[in-house]
Amino acid sequence: MDKPLKIYLGDLTYDTVAVSTESMPLNIALIASYCYKRFGNKIEITLFKYIDDLQKALQKHPPSILGLSNYCWSHNVSKEIFSIFKKNEPNALTIWGGPNFPIDFPSQKKFMDDAPDVDIYVPIDGEVGFSNIIERALSSQVKKIREEVLRKPIDGCLIRNLENKLEYTIPEIRIKNLDEIPSPYTTGLLDKFFDGKLVPMLQTNRGCPFTCTFCTDGKEAVNLVNKFSKERVRSEILYIAKKVPSNTHSLFISDLNFGMIPGDLDTCNIIAETQEKYDYPHKILSTTGKNQKEKIIQSIRRLNGTMALSMSVQSMDEQVLTNIKRQNISVDKMIGLAPVIKEYDLLTTAEVILGLPGEKYEQHLDTLRKLVEARMDDIVVHTCMLLDGSEMAMPEQRKKWKFETKFRMLPRDFTVLNNGKKVCEIEEVIVGSKDMTFEEYLELRMIGFTLWMTNKGIVYDSMNKFLREKEVDVIEIFHQMVNQVNNAPPKVKEAFEKFKNSTIGELYDSPEEIQQKIQDDKEYQKYVDGEEGINVMQYYHAYVLSKCMDDWTEYVISIAKELLENSGSSSQEISEEFNDVANYCRGTSHNPLGNDRMNTNPKFSFKHDITKWLADKSNTLKISECKLKAPIEMSFNLTKEQFKIVQDTSEMYGDSLIGRTKTLKMVSQQSLWRNPST
Repeated sequence: MDKPLKIYLGDLTYDTVAVSTESMPLNIALIASYCYKRFGNKIEITLFKYIDDLQKALQKHPPSILGLSNYCWSHNVSKEIFSIFKKNEPNALTIWGGPNFPIDFPSQKKFMDDAPDVDIYVPIDGEVGFSNIIERALSSQVKKIREEVLRKPIDGCLIRNLENKLEYTIPEIRIKNLDEIPSPYTTGLLDKFFDGKLVPMLQTNRGCPFTCTFCTDGKEAVNLVNKFSKERVRSEILYIAKKVPSNTHSLFISDLNFGMIPGDLDTCNIIAETQEKYDYPHKILSTTGKNQKEKIIQSIRRLNGTMALSMSVQSMDEQVLTNIKRQNISVDKMIGLAPVIKEYDLLTTAEVILGLPGEKYEQHLDTLRKLVEARMDDIVVHTCMLLDGSEMAMPEQRKKWKFETKFRMLPRDFTVLNNGKKVCEIEEVIVGSKDMTFEEYLELRMIGFTLWMTNKGIVYDSMNKFLREKEVDVIEIFHQMVNQVNNAPPKVKEAFEKFKNSTIGELYDSPEEIQQKIQDDKEYQKYVDGEEGINVMQYYHAYVLSKCMDDWTEYVISIAKELLENSGSSSQEISEEFNDVANYCRGTSHNPLGNDRMNTNPKFSFKHDITKWLADKSNTLKISECKLKAPIEMSFNLTKEQFKIVQDTSEMYGDSLIGRTKTLKMVSQQSLWRNPST
């Protein structure tokens, strides 16, 4: 070839109402970097993140090869863009890759039949398979690339040959020494994506030693963990810190078990040094490891509270854990470390999946109870998804557990393409099974929402601690808030009703029903306006914080007071203690997102030193021992740094409720809530 082979690679995100998948396209950049290493100036690769940018480029300067990543959040838009591209460039080569791909061959065939404009699929790690395609393409005539590349199988790929049959030799090839892939950061490949809208992503290793059936990374093919070197990781962190815009405060770490793998402590030390020198990052988003929590605690202690310890328990029931192949993950040991975690003043997030195989209503509720008792700062309940590439989505698993599934649009993932077609992303979720009814699913979703709102670290810590001190079962707050919702303040009652209606309304019987619905302009506008197509849990979190946070706090206080009285704790002394705790909650939770939040600083008089009492992580100091000689007045304020972090993030994603759902995901709890001062 006289000219470089023109290649486009896209890892697409929707941005109709807000940037939906906000991470930089590290995945395709690594593939591009590896291909440049192998082929140098024989190729010309352009990377894309935004759908409109890719559409314009395909029209003006079509490439010989178009490759797109395939995840549940980009599946349909990628498929439609392949279709548009093929109509204009039938001789070009189209390549799809990523983990969102079935395990068994019959399902793979069905998958590819549903994507007739895709020539090649590259599963698992993409560098070797994709570069093998490029190697063959470079020895082909430009106008006959597709024809010549598809003549025979390619290692690391599943191809659709010229007879329209699927062929593969070695479908999965992984690089063991990841430093063989040049850094797309330090080589400048990702420079254009430091645009103030996307968040840098760091990868220090690949693979997962666990075999969870609900996860696309639970396959044996990726059980071996491969790593980048300490020197490579250091160079990328420093490059990112120097390059990141002033309005970007977060960092993604894509590792599947961060903190657990040898070398992760070194990474944390490097990040801590970077935080001290460059004041970045303020929040780190990652999935921490499932085992070896002592090692993980040691690692993230270095990160100055910018990363929460993730307890991905999914369920606390042994049989359910066996059903999803998590027997090699010690949940009891994980939870048993909670006191140590509190001692080190680390925040904890516990993740739970609703609708797992064999899980009954009582088992799920018991899981939530145990997590509340373990004093998790944040308990996040996810609805179980059936993902292509996961064992749970296979036909025999569906039949065994009698899954009742529905379909819903992924939040914010919709747009109108240049051909006028409206596209969106759709997920299949479990809303019932042979062990759980749909009505039970709904009630557990309501309880999960109440936990999300009310068990957040910091804001209601004082109330939860007080109830435990008085031997009141804390989970009863969340039960009673759902059971007594008719007695809630009007705005809170309305929030619950809207949450329930949205939970039901987001579910459809088929993906085609959703696709057909959004083609109607009036219906599509509802998604644009935020009336539909939302993450229900996150949206109503933002809704409450924006519209009725003070009322929510009053409802929490009223339920807690009732539980306290029913337990027999009703002396004058306890009443004074409770009043101080209630005012502390009122102060910390007041007006977290209002534009006037720096000017609305509530003040309360206290008879007890609540701050001192809360600081006792051993829980041996009683609130009665913290009574002051004379009352003090405290004001609850936000710092300028807190305001800036939230404001910068809000400006990045927009000040609508949908934008605020993204803001709340990207800022730490410490940035959100007010601090007391005398």
